Amino acid sequence: MKMKENENEKKTAAGEDSTRDLIKELGLLTTGTDFETDIQYINIIGSIEGHSILPADNKATKYEHLIPQLIAVEENPKLKGLLVILNTVGGDVEAGLALAEMISTLSKPTVSLVLGGGHSIGIPLATATDYSFIAGTATMTLHPIRTTGLVITSETTFDYMRKTQERVVDFIVAHSHAEREVIVDLMNCNDNISNDVGTILFGKEAVEAGIIDEIGGVSQAIGELRRRIGDEERDVEHDEKQAGK
Repeated sequence: MKMKENENEKKTAAGEDSTRDLIKELGLLTTGTDFETDIQYINIIGSIEGHSILPADNKATKYEHLIPQLIAVEENPKLKGLLVILNTVGGDVEAGLALAEMISTLSKPTVSLVLGGGHSIGIPLATATDYSFIAGTATMTLHPIRTTGLVITSETTFDYMRKTQERVVDFIVAHSHAEREVIVDLMNCNDNISNDVGTILFGKEAVEAGIIDEIGGVSQAIGELRRRIGDEERDVEHDEKQAGK
């Protein structure tokens, strides 16, 4: 009897350690025997780490960790939807756009929630879902593309940066209700941020600009996702009934 109890205690401890490791490394909450859910939750926090490794003292989200999780959302029949929670200062543009494109092309319902901040490349990530929420106290910063390190001051360099910025603008416009002219004006504003170019938008302002769909929090985001999952399931049932006639 004691041996069985010891084995159960070891399994419980191992499961708790595994869950802690996943939360620590990936910001993921996994399904277990005590908590079953058909929604995948993904956190995008700190800086979005791309091709370069950030210093160890930086809080970062590694995009190569999230790609398998997004594939799992699409492939795993037990997962019905995705909730993306953002509190990010931005980061690698290509990594951020890669994740945004993956989220936007998932066939299952997706909802995002910006808490604290969804800055820079975090804006395309927030708009990539089917519906987006932002906390009233959260902020989003729109600004032109920046680069660090060696820069060759040639026309081709500046042309590439302009094209990269267009990629970001095009994505935001295609996946939100914001007008291109509004996004470009906010990006190039020079009287909103001290010693910088761009605009800081608070929650209500981000909604008014058409970037985010609605002010809300956790319960609203989960409720909207549940509603969309229910609608999709009813559509599937309807199609199956029609096919069976």
